[in-house]
Amino acid sequence: MNTLAQDVEINGSITFLENLTIEGKVEGEITSPGALTIGETAFIKGDIKTRSVVIWGKVEGNITVQERCEAKASATIIGDISAGTFSAAEGATFLGRSRVGKARPGA
Repeated sequence: MNTLAQDVEINGSITFLENLTIEGKVEGEITSPGALTIGETAFIKGDIKTRSVVIWGKVEGNITVQERCEAKASATIIGDISAGTFSAAEGATFLGRSRVGKARPGA
């Protein structure tokens, strides 16, 4: 498991292969075939395209995941979500549109 600590700020795109936890600030696109965890102290401004994501912190951007998008109680998401499954805990904030479910072939 790789972690970007709370005091890390990145301006630019991030790519990774397996698992990444972000506790700091990222401005830019995050792309991966792996799983992303956005910690409570994290702020992401940019689009996310990964296999799955668990969000504790704040995201301003569109989220596209093949499998599961999970918003915890402390999460704030401003943007659209496209995911295989989506769950939001009581207390989570989500401002945007969601498209949930597996895409139909040819759709």
